[in-house]
Amino acid sequence: MGLLLLLTYSLLSCYLQAGGVVTAQPQILFTIRDITLSIEPSNDVTRDTNVTLRCQAMVSSSGEEALSREYTIFKDGKTVYTKTSSSSEDLVYPLPQARVSNSGKYKCKINIEGKQLTSSAQKLIVTGLSRPLLHLNNGVVSEGEELTAKCTAPGETGSIFFYFYEDSTEILERQVSSNQAEAKLRLSKVGIHKIHCDYTVLVTPDSFKSEGSNTITVSVKELSITPVLEIFPQYKIYEGDQLTISCSITNFRYKPENIQLFLSQGTKLLSIGESKVNHSMVALAKDPGEFECGLEMGTLVKAATKTVSVTELFSVPTLTMSPAEVFQKDDMTLTCRSESYASERLSKEDLTYTLDPPESPLTPKGTGVFSGRALLYDFNYTCVARAKGIVKHSKTMTVRPKVSVSIPKILVVGRAVLHQSFKILCQSDIGSLPINYTLLKDYAEVSTISIKLPFQQALFTVTITHPAEISKFMCEAKNRKHKEAPLSKKLNATVIVPLTHPTLTVIPDVAEISEGDHLFLICGVDGTPPVTFNWYRVGNPQSLHSTTSNMNHSNYQVPFLSKEHADKYYCEAVNYANNVVRSDLVIIEVRMALWKKVLIGGFCLLAGAVLVVVLVLCFKSKRGKREAASELSVKPSSPKSDDSLTVTLTHDTEVFNADTVRVDKAAVSVWSKRPPESADEEESSLESNEPDVEYTEVVHPQPADPERAPLRKGTDTVYSELQNSPHGAADHHDYGSVEYAELNGEQPEINHHHPEVNNYQDLPEPVD
Repeated sequence: MGLLLLLTYSLLSCYLQAGGVVTAQPQILFTIRDITLSIEPSNDVTRDTNVTLRCQAMVSSSGEEALSREYTIFKDGKTVYTKTSSSSEDLVYPLPQARVSNSGKYKCKINIEGKQLTSSAQKLIVTGLSRPLLHLNNGVVSEGEELTAKCTAPGETGSIFFYFYEDSTEILERQVSSNQAEAKLRLSKVGIHKIHCDYTVLVTPDSFKSEGSNTITVSVKELSITPVLEIFPQYKIYEGDQLTISCSITNFRYKPENIQLFLSQGTKLLSIGESKVNHSMVALAKDPGEFECGLEMGTLVKAATKTVSVTELFSVPTLTMSPAEVFQKDDMTLTCRSESYASERLSKEDLTYTLDPPESPLTPKGTGVFSGRALLYDFNYTCVARAKGIVKHSKTMTVRPKVSVSIPKILVVGRAVLHQSFKILCQSDIGSLPINYTLLKDYAEVSTISIKLPFQQALFTVTITHPAEISKFMCEAKNRKHKEAPLSKKLNATVIVPLTHPTLTVIPDVAEISEGDHLFLICGVDGTPPVTFNWYRVGNPQSLHSTTSNMNHSNYQVPFLSKEHADKYYCEAVNYANNVVRSDLVIIEVRMALWKKVLIGGFCLLAGAVLVVVLVLCFKSKRGKREAASELSVKPSSPKSDDSLTVTLTHDTEVFNADTVRVDKAAVSVWSKRPPESADEEESSLESNEPDVEYTEVVHPQPADPERAPLRKGTDTVYSELQNSPHGAADHHDYGSVEYAELNGEQPEINHHHPEVNNYQDLPEPVD
């Protein structure tokens, strides 16, 4: 156990002595507060100034140990300098003897352990360029000899463009990344030339141009070698003549392999050789008259030129057509002529003319004249003139035979409305333009329209006042002169007559309309159908019914009328003339239905009958009660005799002396006979000596004789004393109480009688 502890202690001691224990280093905290970039001595300097860029960073840290700082300088976004330092001092980037190429925008960036901060941009502007220097390898050269030139921009850097000038004219440009450029120059002409150069420093996005360099004079000497051009013949060359052309050189001192000759006519190369070139050809007036003999020796180029005038043997023929306009299958003539020819070399008969292609349908009718009929389609013709081997072609003529206009069609565009303007179209199915369309009315010209383009139409605006006028219009089409124009048929179209005289008819008659009837509102107009009818109820803007009819009338049915249908109605109508017409108002009154009237009448009659029955029953009931009361209250005190009752009229007035009246038995009387109850009662009544009095109310009629004393008007009550005869036994019957009878003096039942008539015979018998 002790040995184990000793071993462990020994190992730990060795480990500690060997530095095996690592002490933790405290982490340094820092922050980059700011970074600035400054340009010294200033942002704008001249060339050769020593410029310094100073980058100053403000860093705060928690420890004393130095931090590793990485600085980067940028120019126009590109890295130009990088440095890592543990010092807190400013970073300095020198630009000794600044040049224009140093101009630009600069920035500074610091990076500490991944933390970065970049300064704002500072722009440096350096002005002033050094004067360029020009150097030439030779001051005297021969024609075609090259000259080496070098242009230098002392002390300049960057991207530079060099320019070389000959007599102030730029002849070459070079772009290099150094301060000098070399070029090979070839001067253009023999003589004295002045050469200089300049340069431009490109600093994106700007450029700076230098002043001009020194000027060097160069002399260019002419070489003795010269090209020679010869043409035969030289004068009065006509078409068809043979030309011989020769191209050679003089003062030949050089090897043939160094020289090249070129013979050309205009842009056409005729021949090529080394020392001499020959060429033969037929002269033509149409070919260019300028020939050139060119010499090339290395970079040297020389040329000799001559112009040859060739007289035209005959002019290019022209092709004409007669007539100028030709229609299909019409006769036509083509004439081919050359307006001029060289009479000293050519006679008129030497010229021949043909048509191309040979299968032309026209046949020759003379020199240059071809006749025939025009085809049904387009055809191209070309005239060919020939003389002494010279062939000339005219311009191609395309003959487009016109198509005669067909019989035109005439129709109405839209609708023809009476008294309104409408359009008539005249149109032919086929026919070459231009076409003149003429509108005729009764064969008299109304108007003419010329159609020159395919999309145009011949539209005529007219107005008619009667439908029959529409058939008087015709159309004429014409597209050629001196020929009768075809006529169209007469215009056949429907004329819309505007609506007039609207009426609204009611069935049944307005006075006979009752509930439950079927009402028909018939709207009629004068005009051309189809007609659209609308029925309205006053106060309601919505149509009750709408229909379109091919007749001039239509109806609207209202079934099972009721009181709610009573109102004012009207109708409107419109046709293709678009004029709306309205009828007068019709007042509809719905009367009570007949069955209701019969029912009400029946109820009234039944009610009247019931009322009459009730009144009769009431009357009879009251009468029975009075009769019963009379029997109980009026009794005889003595027996009555069997004699007839006498009536004594006693009154103070004139009524006493009036005529005696009787009551017609046929009339209703207040008197009634009572049958005797028994023979004993009757005898007893007759034997009674006491007179019994009974009062009767009698109504007297108006006297018939105006001289007599009249009765009282209205109802006069007269009391009559009815006495029984004193003779006879006393009657023990009770006659009851007094009974009144009211007689209307104006009733026809009461008749007047003469005095000689027994006034008592018709009196009513006393009531028992």
